[in-house]
Amino acid sequence: MIKFTELLSPENIRQGIICSSKKRLFEIISDIVVPQIENNLNTEDNVPYLNEFECFENLFAREKLGCTSLGNGVAIPRAKIPNSEHAIAVFLQLGLPLDYEAPDRREVDLILAILIPENMCADYSLILPELAEKLSDKNLCKQLRTAQNKDEIWQIFNRIDGNINTQAEGTETITEKDI
Repeated sequence: MIKFTELLSPENIRQGIICSSKKRLFEIISDIVVPQIENNLNTEDNVPYLNEFECFENLFAREKLGCTSLGNGVAIPRAKIPNSEHAIAVFLQLGLPLDYEAPDRREVDLILAILIPENMCADYSLILPELAEKLSDKNLCKQLRTAQNKDEIWQIFNRIDGNINTQAEGTETITEKDI
């Protein structure tokens, strides 16, 4: 099981973000992760990297397949990224909830966006349900919502990772198509 702190870094946590639409949300996510993706590439290979627009388009294309809201004000938008060896996540605690067209009609205020290397989608299709189950915990969500800064949020994820080895039963399988 992958840990939140293996996907996230303190630099990828934002608190109090204000955005008016999914479009703006995906732009913010793209602006955060693309420089990191570019820095992680092996420049000797002369491989083109993902730019902000392509990242945005990939997030939006995945969202068109189905809403990535878990309910209870939480969403896990995700997208495939080419030419990368590592998944990258961003966690956003929104300052104002966003209409995310969630099945439970609840506005979203906690976002864990994950950018997954194209060649690792099958692996992550097994991991995503476990992350979703953790983020569906109402106590965890309450802690994340009331955290006052990104350091508090990072510490919450560190505490959760200490308990992450417990096996979840009955988790739904997300297929590679869903990523």
